[in-house]
Amino acid sequence: MAEAPAGAQTVRRALALLRLMATGQEAGVRLTDLVEMSGLSRPTVHRLLQVLIDEGAVERELRSRRYRIGPELLLLGLARTGGVPIRAVADPFLRDLARAVGDTVFLTVRHGADSVCVARHLGHHPIQVLSIEVGVRRPLGASVSGVVLLAGLEETASKTLLESNRPRLERLGLTMAEVRQRVALARRHGHALAVQGVVPGTSALAVPVQDEQAQVVAAISIAAMAEHLHAARRLEVLEHLRACAMAITRRAQEQQIRPGLRQDVAFASTATPAAP
Repeated sequence: MAEAPAGAQTVRRALALLRLMATGQEAGVRLTDLVEMSGLSRPTVHRLLQVLIDEGAVERELRSRRYRIGPELLLLGLARTGGVPIRAVADPFLRDLARAVGDTVFLTVRHGADSVCVARHLGHHPIQVLSIEVGVRRPLGASVSGVVLLAGLEETASKTLLESNRPRLERLGLTMAEVRQRVALARRHGHALAVQGVVPGTSALAVPVQDEQAQVVAAISIAAMAEHLHAARRLEVLEHLRACAMAITRRAQEQQIRPGLRQDVAFASTATPAAP
């Protein structure tokens, strides 16, 4: 029996709230922020949160009053240890890349309007930049990996996703004009550079990983101290990144591996896919 539209909308809204909570990791997210970012009314958000808490999918930290992902979802996730196949394919190449460049290497995929870090490998340089942990979700466009993933999309789809992320990006201090320019540069040059990375005093560089149809399915990035990723060294590092991306593409083709995360997930909780 088909689910009623009202029921389907409730499920979508609940999942949208869970995705928003996931961006807060252990610190969680305030109710006020969930209301603002979801576009839902405060009573609706509060009602959904209460059900999710009752089911163990969400927990509320008593002291801070923040909401975060609960133990039920953590346990459910253990049922799919191979849920991101491209990570298993990429891991040996990412380890080699980290050894070659000496800096921290990340693998990121798109899930709806988010970029999600699915792997991280440390290099041998004395100072490693651990700017993002595995599992971190950020709105597309907020990082070099997110910029590369947006640049790999058809332009209309890229603009729609970027607009859907406007409230979240602006909360991070980014303007739409700034992110659009970064995406345009990444589309033109085939890579994204952040002279100022997520952590002050660091820089980051990212390239796309493509499938057999030349569709971007992931991004490889490195984060390093700014003085270690100076202009004279970037070309060398970029060559390593691109070689790694090509090796992953070839291996994925041989093994017929797909990214493993749905890329068409609507992040929004409201009726239209592009809503914040």
